[in-house]
Amino acid sequence: MKALHLAALAACLVFAGGAVAVAQDASVDEIVVTGSRITEYDALQTPHVVLKRRADNLITVVKVVCDTRDERLRKEELKATLRNMIKAAGPGSGIELGLGDEVVGRFDATMLDAVIVRDNKPDTSYAKVIIKTRILPTDGYDTATGRVEAFVERTAKAGRTEILLDDDWNLTLIGPERYRVEIIALVAADAKRSAGAFGEAYGAKVDGLQLPVSWYQSGPLELALYIPYRQTIER
Repeated sequence: MKALHLAALAACLVFAGGAVAVAQDASVDEIVVTGSRITEYDALQTPHVVLKRRADNLITVVKVVCDTRDERLRKEELKATLRNMIKAAGPGSGIELGLGDEVVGRFDATMLDAVIVRDNKPDTSYAKVIIKTRILPTDGYDTATGRVEAFVERTAKAGRTEILLDDDWNLTLIGPERYRVEIIALVAADAKRSAGAFGEAYGAKVDGLQLPVSWYQSGPLELALYIPYRQTIER
């Protein structure tokens, strides 16, 4: 299987046994899981009670690049290829296009001039576009990434334009706070079991349940959601 990378967008996250934990503002509708702060995950501090959920979307950044010498023609070729991408990402394609950093926004033909920039290489310009595909219940990592790769392959490229896929992939999660009640129920059940192991005279004290829902990557397309609570057993 291909390595899954997620580092800040444009960066993405690495799946390699060690998971990545990131907490963000609860008001964000769709967050991008990022591994740029991998040291924030602490196996000794992160609660073991988690809710496993499949991520909602898989996203990556592509670089649409053209090195046609004539600048006017180069820009027209880039625009033509970008229009082809927009058309290919129509209804039923399973693909959405966007721009931005951590949350994907809609990309359309009104943004072509703004997105094309000069490269450091001579006679070269490029545009960076985010490609997003919804993770289906039947998807494995290869089928989800393959859907994006197939989209890039079938998109018509004008002139000397190329669409270069990045090696990095991101997962997104929509509305993590909607899972709060389920997570608290798991914490409560675990606390009851833990206190019961010491006898009827013991009870559990749980602190931190007011904190935002956090998450880390627990599989190629899976996230573990948790609240960073602390539990003590008292008599």
